[in-house]
Amino acid sequence: MKAAIATDDNEVSQHFGRCRYFIIADNNDIKKFEPIQNSDVSASAGAGPEAARLINEKGAKAVLTGKVGPNAQSALDGYGIKVVEDVSGTVKVSLADYAAE
Repeated sequence: MKAAIATDDNEVSQHFGRCRYFIIADNNDIKKFEPIQNSDVSASAGAGPEAARLINEKGAKAVLTGKVGPNAQSALDGYGIKVVEDVSGTVKVSLADYAAE
């Protein structure tokens, strides 16, 4: 299953809609991943729902992040994407921990 990790450089971002990048990875093979720039990081409004749309287009079924706002949560729920909050640390370790679950 593909997961999207909200990231600011090598660390998991604490702000889903305002992260700099998403790493799209398959938790069955975490060595295969696709970095995607979050073009809505500086949007005045709607960054969370737009990020959810992008994640959905990439086929991710889960999101790992620090926090998700209510509008982003609603959009992610609408796409059927699982949200894993309160994630911190490096992208590599966070994804490995998620894959081990």
